Amino acid sequence: MKKSKFLLSILLVLLLAACGRNNADGTDKEAASQEQVSISFSGAFALYPLAQKWAEEYNKTHPGVRFDIQAGGAGKGLTDALTGAVDVGMFSREITDAEKGKGVWYIALCKDAVIPTVNPANPYINTIREKGITREGFRAIFVDQSVKKWNDLLGVKEGPDAKIDVFTRSDASGAADSWAAFFGKKQENLKGLGMNGDPGVSDAVKKDKNGIGYNNTLFLYDIKTGKPIPGIEAVPIDVNGNGKIDADEKNYSNLSTFLQAVNDGRFPAPPARDLYFITKGKPAKKELLNFFNWVLTDGQQLVQSAGYVPLTQNVISEQINKLK
Repeated sequence: MKKSKFLLSILLVLLLAACGRNNADGTDKEAASQEQVSISFSGAFALYPLAQKWAEEYNKTHPGVRFDIQAGGAGKGLTDALTGAVDVGMFSREITDAEKGKGVWYIALCKDAVIPTVNPANPYINTIREKGITREGFRAIFVDQSVKKWNDLLGVKEGPDAKIDVFTRSDASGAADSWAAFFGKKQENLKGLGMNGDPGVSDAVKKDKNGIGYNNTLFLYDIKTGKPIPGIEAVPIDVNGNGKIDADEKNYSNLSTFLQAVNDGRFPAPPARDLYFITKGKPAKKELLNFFNWVLTDGQQLVQSAGYVPLTQNVISEQINKLK
């Protein structure tokens, strides 16, 4: 009898120790015992950093969900979502009626912008900073290609002949569509040397002092410091077309200043735009709907610190209603 009580005591001690270990790392025992669920994403480079940040934060309270997030352009995200290759597409332009007709279901998440970019070693960089480029000037560069030299574009009579090397996106891209929409065109209308993804365009501009391209916000600004990334610079947009950058058009000194300009509408839309998660039809997976709900509630607290512009509360409420 004493031996049986002794063995029972040992078993009880071992059981309590095991329970202590389960709680030692702060992990909920019930959550830890749940079967792992995977949620896969692909698509826009613009949304990739925020999606990663959301996933990391969500996993702190939902360790049973495993995220697989891959950037590859909005076009890939659309195709992958519609074919079932991933659960969710990351999308960075307005969704067309034709795409909705194919079964695209979506929620808006936040705002960001596409910014024209230039190399700060450009021989006319001071003039670019002072005068900016008008909508018509950008169209002459990226669509008509009616202007081939920086000095001609900027109306500078003295100075070196410097050709304009134009870089665009080779992949189906929400950034390219949003940039083209600024002058009433589509991605297929854009001219230039095609580069793959945001990294391809930014690297090309950094390596070419005569280069011009366009990039999503976080390829121009360091998210930790808010300062411009060395080797690439925003081309100020002369919104009112008066041939100079006025005080309310000087919006590019740091990330906070730029995001405020997007929020206030001082930076034009397009190329500012909403970002989306898209799926083929309304998702049925409970874990996915729960994540979407978290993104639109608790997850919104991370939007601004991650380098994006929050949506208004009315728009967020509309998106939450879509989940019901």
